[in-house]
Amino acid sequence: MCYYSVMNKSLLIPIIINYLQKELTNCELAAANAHLAATDDQSIAETQYDTLAIESAYLAEGQSKRIIEFKAAILAFQQLSLDKVANNIVALGSVVQLNEDVKCNHRFFIAPAAAGYRFSIDDENFTVITPNSPMGVALLGKQVDDEIELSIGDNKLIDEIIAVG
Repeated sequence: MCYYSVMNKSLLIPIIINYLQKELTNCELAAANAHLAATDDQSIAETQYDTLAIESAYLAEGQSKRIIEFKAAILAFQQLSLDKVANNIVALGSVVQLNEDVKCNHRFFIAPAAAGYRFSIDDENFTVITPNSPMGVALLGKQVDDEIELSIGDNKLIDEIIAVG
């Protein structure tokens, strides 16, 4: 059983930031393309039902908001202090393993952003969750040997925390 220390957790941050930077680049490209489509001469409405320019403008606006969110997420990870995480108490920056996830070498990393991002390091699988997610809410403040209970739709998860790092 592997327990992720502050030293080991520091390996997670660059991987997540790299992912976020790739997403940011894709988003910036999509925003630029949407802006070009919104302002292109070919997008000028020919009838009252021709909404291509309006749709492109909405898309550009949405992509611009996503750019702001990605930049904020990257900054949050750059500022995340892993050494302030108390041992054995689940908090922002903790890596948590549940009993049922031992077989598949799976852990949760509680982070300020990038919810749902999954990656692997040396056959160890990680899922990023945020404190506001249902799993994050169930885990925060708990410690090793605590039981968590989580309901998602009709599914109920009851499991035990076996490692916090």
